[in-house]
Amino acid sequence: MSDTLTKAISKDGFFKITAVVSTETVNQAQKLHQTAPTASAALGRLLTAGLMMADELKEESASLTLQLRGDGPLGILAAVADAKGGVKGYVAHPEADLPLKENGKLDVGTGVGKGFLSVIRDLKMKEPYIGQVPIQTGEIGDDLAYYFMQSEQVPSVVGLGVLVDRDYSISSAGGFLIQVMPGCDERSLTKLENSLQGLMSVTEMLSQGMNGEDIIKYLMLGFETEILKTVPVAYRCDCGRERMERAIVSLGRKEIQGIIDEQGEAEIVCQFCNKGYLFERDALCTMLERATRE
Repeated sequence: MSDTLTKAISKDGFFKITAVVSTETVNQAQKLHQTAPTASAALGRLLTAGLMMADELKEESASLTLQLRGDGPLGILAAVADAKGGVKGYVAHPEADLPLKENGKLDVGTGVGKGFLSVIRDLKMKEPYIGQVPIQTGEIGDDLAYYFMQSEQVPSVVGLGVLVDRDYSISSAGGFLIQVMPGCDERSLTKLENSLQGLMSVTEMLSQGMNGEDIIKYLMLGFETEILKTVPVAYRCDCGRERMERAIVSLGRKEIQGIIDEQGEAEIVCQFCNKGYLFERDALCTMLERATRE
């Protein structure tokens, strides 16, 4: 079954709700990066969050990047999502793993550590919009809720989950985002808080066969909601030889000449999908000429 993003709004207009089923997306990331369980859970949560947040982008060519720079063993994590349901990402140390917490859950918070969460919206204008907050728990959902409140003044509830199987494959992955709209009254807020008491985890919802629409109905018990859309999402890397050539040209004439003199060729490996691109001497010389002209 393909992954989906479902968006809804409460009939009173006070709440916007997004739910994502991202099991295959996170499975693809696990296969590409060969992530250990803790790394899979952290990267999977970030990819899922990226899909939900990028759905707000208006321009098709725009992108949203989530980056965690923590001091934990996972190192830097990043997810880059677009408005068309595509996402890609990486974790600096995919092999990093930690003992389970006392409750039997993967210890993503310790894996991420302390540092900063950055949200970068590239709207194809002169400068991207960058928001940054200190990492609160490293569990990612908590950190994003803190970001929304601090940077965008939007009270939000963020739920993210990744269940890793014994063979390291992903049994289930997904998430939800509930955001409070301007004008929401205290009565409706209290009603939502009561609705969210004692919730199943995201992975429990998915293990019961819930899809995005089911998750929204479950979260918003007691509210009338209108489903606005359900769209497919997937792990997609848009790397290519031309893009890698541009990256080499951007190094500048001196750097390219050094590569030609010392190695005679260059291989660039995409950090998002691990595909390698080999550039031999002739190709490097052509790029050297381009760098000189530019």
